[in-house]
Amino acid sequence: MRLRRNPHAKERVREHPRVVMEPQRYAGRWRTHFGNNHPLHLELGTGKGRFLSRVCEISPEVNWIGVERVEEVLLQALIKADETECENLCFLWMDVNRLEEAFGEGEVDRIYLHFSDPWPKKRHAKRRLTYRTFLDQYRKVLRPDGEVLLKTDNQALFQFSMEEMEEAGYQIVEVSRDLHHSPYAYGNILTEYEQKFSAKGLPIYYLLARRPH
Repeated sequence: MRLRRNPHAKERVREHPRVVMEPQRYAGRWRTHFGNNHPLHLELGTGKGRFLSRVCEISPEVNWIGVERVEEVLLQALIKADETECENLCFLWMDVNRLEEAFGEGEVDRIYLHFSDPWPKKRHAKRRLTYRTFLDQYRKVLRPDGEVLLKTDNQALFQFSMEEMEEAGYQIVEVSRDLHHSPYAYGNILTEYEQKFSAKGLPIYYLLARRPH
């Protein structure tokens, strides 16, 4: 996702009330930040925020956090979030590699990976968000029966992700190679990329996996 550089984006992101700066302050106690004991769901690489701006209204019984490192992209998500009245939504301006700094062990209920960069070249496999080192991070912050949900248009990334998850001990409990024509389509909220790919008639690959014991 490429956006034109915005010289004011960093300042606007830093000052936005939905952005939690220094998230490590809340590691292990995010429910006190939200003021409730609701489940905690993360979207990693939140993009322009279409998913979160809709799901926070549909599921107010969940605390939602979007993680995005590119300030111009995050700013777009914040603009969408400002159109809602959700009090159960905030954002972290950081790299996914820092998850263990920002969340306590077993604190997160579900992680969403929506149309992550497939990094198609073999030498870049370690950058994929379903590579084993990332999966190990997720295991540490997820509760014992926590989940990882993946959607992608990229068949190679999907196959890679299934293999990595199985090797890491994750239990794949739902899978579809054509999400929109599957039993799992009910209640599915489209992201920006998903809407674009679906309009072209491309299948959406989907899986839901449980954390290793």
